[in-house]
Amino acid sequence: MPRQFRPLDLRVLWISFVAMLLGAVVSVVAKALTALIGLITNLSFYGRWSYDFSSPAGNHLGLWVIVVPVIGGLIVGVMARWGSRAIRGHGIPEAMEQVLLNESRIPPRITWLKPVSSAIAIGTGGPFGAEGPIIATGGALGSLIAQLMHVTADERKTLLAAGAAAGMAAVFSAPISAVLLAIELLLFERRARSLIPVALGATVGTGFRYVLEGNAPMFPMPEVGTPTLPAIAAYVVLGLIVGILSVGITRLTYAIEDHFEKLPVHWMWWPALGGVVVGVVGYFMPLTLGVGYSNISMVLSGQIGLGAMLALCLLKLLSWSVALGSGTSGGTLAPLFTIGGAMGGVMGMLLASVAPWLQVDPHLAALVCMAAIFAGASRAFLTSVVFAFETTQQPHGLLPLLGACAAAYLISGLLMRNTIMTEKIVRRGVRVPSDYAADYLDQIYVRDACSRNVVSLRGEQSIAEVRHWLASDGSKTKHQGFPVLDAHGQLLGVVTRRQLYDTTLAEDALVRSLIQRAPLVVREDHTLREAADHMVEWDVGRLIVASRDAPHRMVGIITRGDLLAAHARRLREARHVSRHLGRKPTAT
Repeated sequence: MPRQFRPLDLRVLWISFVAMLLGAVVSVVAKALTALIGLITNLSFYGRWSYDFSSPAGNHLGLWVIVVPVIGGLIVGVMARWGSRAIRGHGIPEAMEQVLLNESRIPPRITWLKPVSSAIAIGTGGPFGAEGPIIATGGALGSLIAQLMHVTADERKTLLAAGAAAGMAAVFSAPISAVLLAIELLLFERRARSLIPVALGATVGTGFRYVLEGNAPMFPMPEVGTPTLPAIAAYVVLGLIVGILSVGITRLTYAIEDHFEKLPVHWMWWPALGGVVVGVVGYFMPLTLGVGYSNISMVLSGQIGLGAMLALCLLKLLSWSVALGSGTSGGTLAPLFTIGGAMGGVMGMLLASVAPWLQVDPHLAALVCMAAIFAGASRAFLTSVVFAFETTQQPHGLLPLLGACAAAYLISGLLMRNTIMTEKIVRRGVRVPSDYAADYLDQIYVRDACSRNVVSLRGEQSIAEVRHWLASDGSKTKHQGFPVLDAHGQLLGVVTRRQLYDTTLAEDALVRSLIQRAPLVVREDHTLREAADHMVEWDVGRLIVASRDAPHRMVGIITRGDLLAAHARRLREARHVSRHLGRKPTAT
């Protein structure tokens, strides 16, 4: 009989321990990567040797600033051509693809190629965040460690997600949203055996962040008050608007990528061409260069005027979408937060000016739109809500965040089939799960779906007798398999119609002689999921159902057809529209 499923076992303890060690390592790697980005930024824009995480916006290179991103693009293109093409892009779609198609086995060289290439791209002015490469690197490191261990594919996926979550937690000091990101974009499930190791890895990553960087919020902003009901309604409307814009941004990004595909030059040169746009935009608007975490803080705290905020929003979008479409290496979270935050700040200021009775706070509007644009573009709904709260520590923003992100998610789902995270791999033929539901078969017991009136054979019957009975073509002879019982009604095994018609058998042979192995059995209190797994493991289409109290007594049989028929109720509940209250009783 199949083993009954246990949500947790001792192996989870071992995987959790490895995830905690991984979280510590990834947090150090995150610190090293930010230091490397700082070093390249200082060398490229200021000509000094320093690991301080500085912004390229204060450079005095003049027109030479256009050349720096081009050089960075050339280096990244060479690394992608002769290193690994997988370093192109922001990393999360590539990790998703490995989870879905390759049992979470990321090539080991990505562990160092991705962070180095991203550091070069960002350090030379690329308009990306450091979090995407760190998330990808943490996932690659988790996969690498798992590939060196004796683990299952599920456990390897868990360690990949734990490394990614630890990377995000180490950058933003946002452990809960890091766990939610792992669930919504990498694990494609929410099970205790994967959730616990990921949560512990993110916890350790955040703890090391506190030691190395302190525990201040990533994006400090002025305290916001409790929003009024009109203000909450306004924030939800802003979420709808941003949701529409997130669809446009996603389509714009992939349209640019499609146009790069049509260029008559090798893709190795594309990042350098994208670097030209990054440099030109950076010359006119230096704030678009580099990571731009300080830009998010300035937008949320209202340190940028209306015109500068609008320019930052539009030019950052242009620079980032072209750079990402060119296939260079970088992240999406920080650019989207910058674009969404600046957009929200502009709309918040306008609403506060033309409709003061709404009592819209421009700071909160910026925060709400920052989260909503990511919710709409990536559909990581819960991640977006909690992330905005964790990185600003503004509890009064939670309700507007929830409403605005839900609105953005809704409108994005209605207007766009795929997301900025999945469009690339869907084009390669990968089917990405979008909704996670409880396993329906795991909710039904075998006793509720099996056939009770089982047609059986006696072990002492001859082959000739059974063949004659089958030839009668009665309603009970249509089955493909028959249980065989002894004289006392105890189960001996199962024989199939094909075995009974084997021409090499002597007609006086007994049915019991055809039994080749012990019967495959499930109990009444097993679930249909356990029964289905048992069928797959043994490559059979039917199982004997035994009594819970008397394992040798047959009470029914369960077939593949019964498993499929069990889904009828699920489909009916999902599709059948009916009214129960207020109906007039039907006359009998």
